[in-house]
Amino acid sequence: MNVYRESKVPLPWGGVGGGLFTTFFKIGIFTLGGGYAMIPLIEEEMVNKKQWVSKDEMLDLIAIAQSCPGVFAINIATFIGYKLRKTRGAIATTLGTALPSFLIILVIAIFFKQFEDNKVVAAIFRGIRPAVVALIAVPTFRLGQRAKLNKFTIWIPVVCALAIWALGVSPIWIIIIAGLGGWLYGLYQHRTGTDSYGPNKSPYPKSE
Repeated sequence: MNVYRESKVPLPWGGVGGGLFTTFFKIGIFTLGGGYAMIPLIEEEMVNKKQWVSKDEMLDLIAIAQSCPGVFAINIATFIGYKLRKTRGAIATTLGTALPSFLIILVIAIFFKQFEDNKVVAAIFRGIRPAVVALIAVPTFRLGQRAKLNKFTIWIPVVCALAIWALGVSPIWIIIIAGLGGWLYGLYQHRTGTDSYGPNKSPYPKSE
């Protein structure tokens, strides 16, 4: 699947940015808890409502964004924008995602001293924290379902999580090993004729 193929779905462009900018600006305003909490909001807008991105493409874009250096929220927004409208789409989605956080943090920095000890503000954030956990947990389970985990593959995320949490293995090594393992498995499927690619569509070179 070519996740970088430009979308043919008509998008509402209001100048340079239009629908993509406003959509991701809205997502950025209501995202609490980091990039992963943004996934259900992006999915609802991009996949369910506007149908600009398919579920499989969304899963692939999340994997790519997670594997690249930088902030996950910016990565996923940039990749989706680039897929939909190439460079101008990437600029629109990146700005739309980053501006809300920048503006909110700027306001907080200006007025921080006035409410840092405010009990009402502290209570609000204590209430938000459990909701943030749910926002991160839900897309995790959905990603697992779409990755088609079964009794033969469920051990992979479990082992990876334990390696990071209990053994302190760097996520970089997990990504490298997982990518290499996926490539070798795909190569094995291709050579044994068990892959799911159609004729002349396999990403692997033909064996002589």
